[in-house]
Amino acid sequence: MLTHLFRTHPAKVGETYFEHMAFAFGFSFRLFRAAFAALLHGVVPALCETTASSDVLAMNEEIRRRRAQMAAAE
Repeated sequence: MLTHLFRTHPAKVGETYFEHMAFAFGFSFRLFRAAFAALLHGVVPALCETTASSDVLAMNEEIRRRRAQMAAAE
C-alpha cells in the first residue's frame, strides 16, 4: 500500500520519489509566485502586467513536453 502511494506515480513519469518531490515543490513555488504576481496586478494594474500569464503558459508548455516524452517512452 505505501509503495503504491509513494512510488507508483513517480515511476510512471520516469522519476524517483525524491525527483518527483523536487519537481512538484518547484512547480508549487512557481504557482505561488504567479499567484502573488496576479494579486499584485489586481491591486496595482501597472505591476506584473504579464508575469502570471507568462508563468502559467510556460508551466503549461513544460507539462505538455513532459507528457509527450512520457508517451514516446511507452
